[in-house]
Amino acid sequence: MNDWPDDGGYGRGSSNPHPEGPRRMSHVQRPQVPQQPPRYDQADPNFTQAQGTGYDSGYSSGQVYGGPQGGGRGTVPPQYAPSTGAGGPGGPAPDWRKRVKVGSIVLVVGVLAWGIGTYAWAGSQMRNEVDLSKVIERPAEGDCTTYLIVGSDSREGMSAEEKKRLRTGSAEGKRTDSMMILAACSSGNTMVSLPRDSWVTIPNFVGSESGKSFPARGGSKLNAAYAMDGPELLVRTVEFNTGLRIDHYAEIGFAGFANIVDALGGVELNIDKGFKDKKSGADFQAGTQTLNGEQALAFVRTRYAFADSDLSRTKNQQKFLAALANQAATPGTILNPFALYPTLGAGLDTLIVDKDMSLYDLGKMFFAMKGISGGDGKSMNIPISGKAPQNSLKWDMPKVKQLVSQIQNDEKVTVESNP
Repeated sequence: MNDWPDDGGYGRGSSNPHPEGPRRMSHVQRPQVPQQPPRYDQADPNFTQAQGTGYDSGYSSGQVYGGPQGGGRGTVPPQYAPSTGAGGPGGPAPDWRKRVKVGSIVLVVGVLAWGIGTYAWAGSQMRNEVDLSKVIERPAEGDCTTYLIVGSDSREGMSAEEKKRLRTGSAEGKRTDSMMILAACSSGNTMVSLPRDSWVTIPNFVGSESGKSFPARGGSKLNAAYAMDGPELLVRTVEFNTGLRIDHYAEIGFAGFANIVDALGGVELNIDKGFKDKKSGADFQAGTQTLNGEQALAFVRTRYAFADSDLSRTKNQQKFLAALANQAATPGTILNPFALYPTLGAGLDTLIVDKDMSLYDLGKMFFAMKGISGGDGKSMNIPISGKAPQNSLKWDMPKVKQLVSQIQNDEKVTVESNP
């Protein structure tokens, strides 16, 4: 059998008279490959056929396998990582100066907003209740800013438990427990204590509530003025007897004083000589110690433990107030909201000031007191010349006039208290 197709006798062996020619096979057509446009990088002398057409002839161009130019069989084309934005692979480096600038602006705006908010809140809490415009026949203004700082024995807002713990008693009304003039001057600050037993003249005045006129009353203790007609008459009496104009008035009661000290976490004080007093509850050893609110109130109220009674007490009051201001007016308190807000809240609730005093004026007062504790100024009792009726104290008027003149003219105070 012969499986070859009948093709006219060709290809059947050598017996055929015609030699066998080439065998004809069915035509196979190769598929046409579309012509690829040349790539932009064909100008590169290292550009290969495979990179240009996608077809690899199998012949190496001489490049090292896997080299950066590709071209050989199995060569991996260069890979490029996608950009991931600023600072990532393929992206621009972050602009740290811009970030710091923006962050600083945000921080400053935040601090300003906090400060303005705190200032507005604290200002709204102030009790501007004393109207100094009702004070008549006032002295001329001086070159320094003067404050009359008063500690009253007010029990306002105190529970029976607090009165017992702080040994304040339960007397009705208010009396002055301490009085001092603070003069904030460019030449130096001066704090002058006025003993409440000072023998003075209570001048004629117009009642702050009634509007009625009252005649002068000679020969009275200074604290009687407050008991008669409150802060306005006390300012009138101090101005009349000293000749010094009072610009601002600030008064704080027992509870507010103790609460401020506790809000600060206590006040550190160096006590020169230990003392005890059953009436105030004072029981102190000599040395540096931290006083809480109860102890601080006992310290500034004690008078019967000292031979010169009220004069020693006023010195202790000055010493403690300066230490209190020194601790309150620090960055650790002012810039720390967890310390600032409790302190302001404790003080502003019971602090009574004149109608013209702003939070800024109150801050100046505290910083002036702080300056005195730091050596920028002096503290003293008003000069005393001896005893007066009713176991009161008589002022040394020539020295008082000299002291007032130096404060009015913003001169360094050289006057000294009498021993």
